[in-house]
Amino acid sequence: MKIALIQLNPVIGDFHRNAAAIREGARQAKAAGCALAVFPELAVSGYPPQDLLERPAFLADHDRALQRLVAETAGIAVLCGAVTRHHGPNGKPLHNSALLFENGTILAAAHKRLLPTYDVFDEARYFEPASESRAVSYQGLTLGLTICEDIWNDADLFPRPLYAADPVAELTAGRGLDCIINIAASPFHQGKWRLRQGIFANLCARHRLPLLYVNQVGGQDSLIFDGGSLAMDARGTIVAQARHFAEDMVIVDTASWQGDRHEPPTAPDEAAEVCQALILGTHDYVTKCGFERVVIGLSGGIDSALTAAIAARALKRDNVLGVAMPSPYTAPESIADAEALAKNLGIDFTVVPITPLVAAYQATLAPLFAGRPADVTEQNIQARIRGNLLMAIANKEGRLVLSTGNKSEMAVGYCTLYGDMSGGLAMLADVPKMLVYELARHLNRDGVVIPLRTIERAPTAELKPDQRDEDDLPPYPILDRILAAYLEEHRPVSEIIALGFDPAMVHDVVRRIRLNEYKRKQAPVGLKVTSKAFGYGRRYPTAEHYVEGAP
Repeated sequence: MKIALIQLNPVIGDFHRNAAAIREGARQAKAAGCALAVFPELAVSGYPPQDLLERPAFLADHDRALQRLVAETAGIAVLCGAVTRHHGPNGKPLHNSALLFENGTILAAAHKRLLPTYDVFDEARYFEPASESRAVSYQGLTLGLTICEDIWNDADLFPRPLYAADPVAELTAGRGLDCIINIAASPFHQGKWRLRQGIFANLCARHRLPLLYVNQVGGQDSLIFDGGSLAMDARGTIVAQARHFAEDMVIVDTASWQGDRHEPPTAPDEAAEVCQALILGTHDYVTKCGFERVVIGLSGGIDSALTAAIAARALKRDNVLGVAMPSPYTAPESIADAEALAKNLGIDFTVVPITPLVAAYQATLAPLFAGRPADVTEQNIQARIRGNLLMAIANKEGRLVLSTGNKSEMAVGYCTLYGDMSGGLAMLADVPKMLVYELARHLNRDGVVIPLRTIERAPTAELKPDQRDEDDLPPYPILDRILAAYLEEHRPVSEIIALGFDPAMVHDVVRRIRLNEYKRKQAPVGLKVTSKAFGYGRRYPTAEHYVEGAP
């Protein structure tokens, strides 16, 4: 039979919209001659619904939407993710389930067995795991039903599996399966596609079974779901693959295990991949939060330039406003580059000088600061004036402020609370500085979008005369390597030093990471593109005195 793999971009809690998308996908699959349409994990509610699952009204509305969806789906079977109730005498009250229904009847339900609680996942907070895996028969095929994490516990690939159970191994033990189906909401980070495809190919080859994988797509708060749904044959060869970062449908025929189309299984350009992720994540965060327009402070530097360039692609260009806010320390070329960028992007642009406001602050504070030399306080006042102006524009015009700080700055606190950290979305909060440069060059591949001088100039905050970032920080190529080793690879300080880095520099970077946890706790939502982002997937205490190696 023909099976449609349909990846959707749901909106959490918009049950009418999500159910309508499922119905329309099923209609298109039926028109294409498919007998079964498969949708992602928790497709009815959207993923992850988090503590909305604790609200009885949310669950009641979900159940009504699901009942209507089941009743109104005819002529084709649907397999999709939904919340169901756990009726046992103890345990959590809900299941994360895959439901198979046709012509108004639920034919089968399979519940998720492996509930992740690492990084951004916290499913054991809400759901009761299934006690066993479920295989169902449909139109002569025996299908092993799994949900996302259920196929991520392969002892061949993970030296220390996280779970005692291996649902795939249990499903394939004497059941005579024809294929494994996995519905998922698997978020993106750099290199994730390689990890997935390695796991999937090993699973198929090990069990000599085809795999159908259907993933959610779209941005949800800090998470970006990249889609890439696929079908693999029993050798682990991709025979059908949906697009990444867009809603899509592909069809596979189980008579031949061939699909209607698939992307070439070659390594993608990582800069292009991250760029697509940021565009999707920005669009969905802005629009799902009810905004259409954004405002960005354009300094003439590379971070604000990249933020504006991504925003112009994610939203209509006339919905993006760039504001230059020169101070006494702003170089003329910074304003010229900001204006050139806005012209290249086709976005609105205005200049609001802050020198009079800086003078007013200095005069107001002079009695309190008398006899004390100027220091970082005066620099931060400039950043906070800019943050206040952007928020005022946003309030008056119904815009969302996009802050422009990158991961390297956020890590060591090279940013100002209530200043350049002000905003509703920190698009680059998980993008290290060197990747910022790589993304800028990627966007310029077909012609200059970001002015070359912006890319080539030494980075500077321009908050005091002749300031350069490297006056206060290690060179970014070195800083980014230390940060990656500490934050993403979880290497101890001694091991990072053993890689050849200056010991004093490593200790200082780690000290800054620790001391600036309080800033990051107050930062806007940031889009996750690396394996370990700041945000709710990184849960460190703010008040702590732990120093590695101290007795």
